Amino acid sequence: MKLSIIIPVYQTRNTLKRCVDSILTQDFRDWQMILVDDASTDGSAKICESYAKKEGRIQHVRLKRNSGLSAARNAGLAKAKGDYIMFVDSDDYLAPDTLKELMEQLSIHPDYDMLEFPLYRHFGSPRQTRVTFPRREFTFNAVYWLETKAWQHTYACNKVYKREVWQDVKFPEGRTFEDTFTLPQVLRHCRRVATTDVGLYYYTFNPNGITQQAGAKDLNSLLDGNLIMLRRMSTDKRAKQKVKEYDRLMAEYYADVLNIQLDVFRATGKVRPDFPILPYHNALKLKVLHLLGLATLCKIHKLVCRSHSSVSL
Repeated sequence: MKLSIIIPVYQTRNTLKRCVDSILTQDFRDWQMILVDDASTDGSAKICESYAKKEGRIQHVRLKRNSGLSAARNAGLAKAKGDYIMFVDSDDYLAPDTLKELMEQLSIHPDYDMLEFPLYRHFGSPRQTRVTFPRREFTFNAVYWLETKAWQHTYACNKVYKREVWQDVKFPEGRTFEDTFTLPQVLRHCRRVATTDVGLYYYTFNPNGITQQAGAKDLNSLLDGNLIMLRRMSTDKRAKQKVKEYDRLMAEYYADVLNIQLDVFRATGKVRPDFPILPYHNALKLKVLHLLGLATLCKIHKLVCRSHSSVSL
């Protein structure tokens, strides 16, 4: 079997058929689909059962209690038998011919451990944007992380992975923004990563999703994941040699992570003591950080946001 497609399902009765059908209608057929029902109560389980009865390549796994997205994906990983693995969320879907085009590239390049492809982000909302990539190969993960600005698209869903890179990797259960933690672990097992301009994943807008409803705990979790990679990138001597415009890209990454810290402060009133002070000054907020300190910057930002919710330093 060539590909295992893992689909976590929770309370998505209205979108689940669209998701599954977008895979059933693909020209590429050598796949196993694992529908992991995370103890849904809205009728999603019956839809999963119906598909599993009609199609022998579909397996329905039902968790005994609601355990979260990470647990559902981990349960799917335990059942995966394909040479490659792909994740699709049950409120999202694939464009026609996506699997055929991706698997053709992987057959030509069996040395790719991970292949990332385009997606529509926040599809169906005024904020929808199409994230595209050139055809490019990376043999050094810091180059991939910084030059593609991977921290902005750590999604598990718009990538195809060799199954072996998941042997010692699990999604962190009990955390939100789990993809931010997981992708760096996967990359440690990848010798060659590639991006492509073919295929398309529709990451649909969900007003009830965690990115729209994120609270203090969620934001701290997002900050945790990024701080791990920020420290890794800032201390990697080889990265400084191999990454084009290393200082500029690190400054941009640093500024984005600082934005998360500012959001954490707005939600909690607390400054993370482990937030690093790095020597980058290319943005106004970074200049203020070095001039006045992190605590003062957070307080100023919070006051500005109270007065003008659309203004950002």
